[in-house]
Amino acid sequence: MAYNLEEQETIDKFKTWWDEYGNTVLGALILFFAGVAGIQGWRWYQNSQAEQAAQLYAEVEKALTARDVQKAKAAATQVMEKFSGTAYAPRAALAVARTDYEAGDMAGAKAQLRWTIDNTKEDELRDVARLRLAGVFLDEKNYEEAMKTLEGAHTAYYAALFSDLKGDVLVGQGKTAEAKGAYQAALEKIDPGSPYRGFIELKLESLGG
Repeated sequence: MAYNLEEQETIDKFKTWWDEYGNTVLGALILFFAGVAGIQGWRWYQNSQAEQAAQLYAEVEKALTARDVQKAKAAATQVMEKFSGTAYAPRAALAVARTDYEAGDMAGAKAQLRWTIDNTKEDELRDVARLRLAGVFLDEKNYEEAMKTLEGAHTAYYAALFSDLKGDVLVGQGKTAEAKGAYQAALEKIDPGSPYRGFIELKLESLGG
């Protein structure tokens, strides 16, 4: 194929440029496509992990419905150990914590709740675990640990419940004035239409609030 002088000059310039920068361009392309493949591979891995975790979590729920506690715990343990990074693991821990609590195994319940708090990536789920853990401490009359569990930042959605439970802890400590303040704060934060509002009002009234 014949080229005119202008085309040949362009080709020569490209060859010169390629000799100087070709390896860099190829390297960048290799890195780009390797990155794309890596992202796709990671997404596939995450989806695979989530699917397996979902199947195990379904086993947890099925076992709990059948009141087969040991089977539920075994499935939950697998979810927590093998798929701790998925959303199903902390939910499995919460489910087992409730079973332990109902069976009177407070140590087991606290361990599962602490695991949830430390491993969940969802703020609201962490708040649920914190509220339940504080409730266990309250049942044990361990008021100091209960209050420590309730301290710190939490989501606005559970703000009323945090204040309400703080009021319960303060009542247990005999701090009536502070308990009133906590219940009043809970009433200010809770949805006016919430059925739980009446319970908080009864608590406050019982203290002369």
